Amino acid sequence: MPAVADGAQSLEGILVEAQAALREVTSVQDLAQVRARFLGKKGSVSGVLRGIGGLPPEERKAVGDAANRVKAEIEEAASQRRREIESADQGRSLVEHRLDVTLPGAAPPRGHLHPVTQVERDMCAFFATLGYSVADGPEVDTDWNNFGALNFPDDHPARDLQDTLFVDGGHVLRTHTSNVQIRAMSGLKPPFRIIAPGRVYRHDLDATHYPMFHQIEGFCVGEDVSFGDLKGTLYAFARHVFGPKAELRFRAHFFPFTEPSAEMDVSWGEGWLEWGGCGMIHPRVLDNCGIDPEQFQGFAFGMALDRAAMLRFDIPNIQPLFEGDLRVMEQF
Repeated sequence: MPAVADGAQSLEGILVEAQAALREVTSVQDLAQVRARFLGKKGSVSGVLRGIGGLPPEERKAVGDAANRVKAEIEEAASQRRREIESADQGRSLVEHRLDVTLPGAAPPRGHLHPVTQVERDMCAFFATLGYSVADGPEVDTDWNNFGALNFPDDHPARDLQDTLFVDGGHVLRTHTSNVQIRAMSGLKPPFRIIAPGRVYRHDLDATHYPMFHQIEGFCVGEDVSFGDLKGTLYAFARHVFGPKAELRFRAHFFPFTEPSAEMDVSWGEGWLEWGGCGMIHPRVLDNCGIDPEQFQGFAFGMALDRAAMLRFDIPNIQPLFEGDLRVMEQF
C-alpha cells in the first residue's frame, strides 16, 4: 500500500502544480506549453503512467485510476482556461477595433463619365426639350437596313471593303446610325421626332478618325416638315453645343437617303469646321419604311459625337479617347 499512497500523492502534487501553472498563463501559446509539460508524451502524468508497469499487480489499478482522474482534471482545467483567454482576447479586440458609427464615413473614390458619354447625354437632354425621343439599334445589322433601305445603289463606294466592315451572313458593322432610322420608322405612324446616338464602324484611322466612333442622328417626320424646320433645329442645337455665337453654313451635297442634301459647317469665332450632314428624307426611304411620301415628309441630320467632345475638352487627337489610359481620362 505505501507504493500506492506514494503514487497517488505524487499525482495529487502534479494536479495542484498544473492547476497553478494554468492560472498563470495569459495566451493560447503559453497554455499549449503548460499542457504539454503535464500531459504530453514526456509530461509528468505520462511519466507516472509509464511507471505503472513496474508496480505490483494489485497496485496498478489504483494508481491507473488516479492517473486517469488527474489527467481528466488537468484537461478540463486547460479547456476552461482556454475559454477564458479567448473570451478576454475577443473583448480586447472589440475594444481596440470597434467601429465608431458617429464618425464620418470614408467614401470610396468616385469615377466620372467618359468625355463622349458626357457630350452624348448633354445632346440627348437638349433634344428632349424639343420633343425628341431616343432610339437604339444593333451595331451589327443587315445590308438592307444599313444600305438598301437608305437608297444606296449596289455599286455605291460605301459598300466597298475599303470603307465597310462586313461580317458573316451578309451583315455589316453599321457605318452610321441611320440603320436606327430605318428600324424606327418602319411601322411607326407620323408625326414623330427621334434621335439615335451610338457607335459606328468604318475603315479609317488618323488624328481625327478612328475605326470605331460615335454619331448622333436625328430625324423628324410629319405632314408639314420643311427644310426651314431643319435649319432652325440645327441652329438651336449648334448654339447649345458651341455657344450663342455659333453660326452654321450649309453647302449643297449628295446623300442617297436625303434630297435635297447639304453638308453643314459650324463656326464660333475660330473659323469654319465641317460638322455633319443633313437634308430632307428621300421619298424612296419613306416608302421603304411604309410611310406615304405623298402625305408625309421629314428631315434627317447626323454628326460625330467624338469631334464635339474633342472640341469641348480641347483634345487634339481622337485616339486617346478610346485607348483606356486613365491618366488621360482623369483630366476630364
